[in-house]
Amino acid sequence: MELQPKIPQNWAAIFDRIANRITHLTGSSAAFLTACAVVLIWGLTGPLFGYSEDWQLVINTGTTIITFLMVFVIQKAQNKDSLAVQLKLNELIAATKGASNRLVAVENLTDEELAVLCQHYDTMAEVTRQASDLRKSHSVEEAIEEAQQKLTDNPS
Repeated sequence: MELQPKIPQNWAAIFDRIANRITHLTGSSAAFLTACAVVLIWGLTGPLFGYSEDWQLVINTGTTIITFLMVFVIQKAQNKDSLAVQLKLNELIAATKGASNRLVAVENLTDEELAVLCQHYDTMAEVTRQASDLRKSHSVEEAIEEAQQKLTDNPS
């Protein structure tokens, strides 16, 4: 369950557009070169201002403000990208015959549920490693059934 404040729909849409635009602009070569130029100009003006505390404060304040704001823009872009990837993976899982549907929306499980699921897949990986054909097993249940069948067929 996500805890997000209720933001009017039009504000959220405006923020989305602004965040997308800022993300594209700041991820460009031009933005990097502009940032380098600003730092270079600031450095070259040091002797002009006697490397004063005010001169240092300008770059410190500017970079702090930009960094603070960019954290939110980057997080917004990352959340959107992550959701898109999760949806694509969910579609692939849902469309693949033999895939375990328990993995659809797995990102919404609790840490404890993820640990249990991880243990199941660790078990499947171990059983699959012991099988002769690594491509044969598609789910935890199939891997366990195959392992049990092997034990029944070849008791040691």
